[in-house]
Amino acid sequence: MPTSPMHKLMAFTVLATASVAALAQPAVIYDMGGKFDKSFNQAAFNGAEKWKKETGKTYLEFEISNPTQREQAMRRMAERGANPIVGIGFSQGSSLEKVAKEFPKLQFAIIDSVVPLPNVQSIVFKEHEGSFLVGMMAAMASKSGKVGFVGGMDIPLIRKFQCGFEQGAKFANPKAEVVANMTGTTPTAWNDPARGGELAKAQFASGVDVIFAAAGGTGLGVYQAAKDNGKLAIGVDSNQNHIHPGTMLTSMVKRVDVAVYEAFKGVKPGTSALGLKEGGVDVAIDEHNAKLVTADMKKRVDTARADIISGKIKVIDFMVNGACK
Repeated sequence: MPTSPMHKLMAFTVLATASVAALAQPAVIYDMGGKFDKSFNQAAFNGAEKWKKETGKTYLEFEISNPTQREQAMRRMAERGANPIVGIGFSQGSSLEKVAKEFPKLQFAIIDSVVPLPNVQSIVFKEHEGSFLVGMMAAMASKSGKVGFVGGMDIPLIRKFQCGFEQGAKFANPKAEVVANMTGTTPTAWNDPARGGELAKAQFASGVDVIFAAAGGTGLGVYQAAKDNGKLAIGVDSNQNHIHPGTMLTSMVKRVDVAVYEAFKGVKPGTSALGLKEGGVDVAIDEHNAKLVTADMKKRVDTARADIISGKIKVIDFMVNGACK
């Protein structure tokens, strides 16, 4: 039976759509600090690279150097037909929401923010749970009973890290004292190692001997100060134990790499919250910090992890409570 022009047109349309889908590249837009910040953005980069290695396909990427670029970069990726488009960091939430509305046929994912649209997957983490465990480790490793926290930009998300850390420290040692500083109130606070080093030195001078940095690239200054002063530091987001083996007690790993990798494989609209139970956060123990983590420390952390997962230990979420109590 001869094929009608309409059938030919329909067949062409289906083939063309399939070709576009096959050619569509995923895209990732990193936030301030860049993809080699050895922390949050780099974890996202590692996830994208894992997808690239496994599939043999390429992806698009852009590194934000100033806040005005966020929406522009997002729209440029959408106009190129990138699919899905993954925005790294809460700061990209409003830009992604705007562009996702303009391109309803494309899929988007946002890390650390919630955008309630039918073509967006919002991926958030239970940072307070992982921070609780490193708070325990800090208090158990401390000889002075005084531990510190250095945050990046002063936002509720970083207060969430701080709150979890304080709870864990007090859980392990009710008499523990926690000293906390934020680096700043603008996005430059994520990439200021010199300031991170200054804050760490001041905390060490006050008697602190273990510091947890949740500050992106700024944390590198904290880790260097710990090494220089013979004290201990705790990394964040990526496993940073290798940066200064011997003075990095552990790292609060946040699996942004897994989130990006899974999003590249296919966006699942809705909100995903990843904690200890889901393997979204945890502490890093490897050859670089094995000598610093005692058997008792590991045993107590393992017990606490199980108790948080079961609900026996309730860790306060600062972003839900609006306070650390």
